[in-house]
Amino acid sequence: MTQRTARVDELIRQEIGEIIARDLADPRIGFVTITDVETTPDLSHARIWASFIGTAEERATALAALGHAMPFIRHELGKRIRIRRIPELHLQPDETLARGTRVLQLIHDLEVGVEPSDLVTTDDTLPTPVPRLRHEGDSLDVPEEPTVQMGRSGKRRSPGTQKRERAGGSGKAGANAVSRRRPTRQ
Repeated sequence: MTQRTARVDELIRQEIGEIIARDLADPRIGFVTITDVETTPDLSHARIWASFIGTAEERATALAALGHAMPFIRHELGKRIRIRRIPELHLQPDETLARGTRVLQLIHDLEVGVEPSDLVTTDDTLPTPVPRLRHEGDSLDVPEEPTVQMGRSGKRRSPGTQKRERAGGSGKAGANAVSRRRPTRQ
């Protein structure tokens, strides 16, 4: 993905969020969050991932209502942003929040002592994450881990080391490198 495509994706995501919040008056949509947009390089198509809150039935209704509103949203995008082609919008449900919350709930249930066979998997609502319970043997003091810095090249450096860089360069030549900048005339 190029930088331009990434910027267009982010712009489309922000604008669709504003259009849904301000211009759509469909009560079936409810609370929706546009989590991601991915456009093709030629900007002919865009996949829109949306996250809905509610029961499975409410999420399906909201997804269908938002799908019916996509032509209006595309038209409004054409008014708001200046690009050569407004992509066709394809709506996708984003289930990552539901999956993450479900995993947290399973971990909590296991910590409490509920057996995996006792867990009910037909729950339509999203469980709320809860704080971790203290167990016997947990230390009260949380040791502070040393921070790891990332250099320009993406390699990890330990906290005490310093990277030697040449003047105005990428730091590849070391400390004895000569600057290749032209001297300034006075």
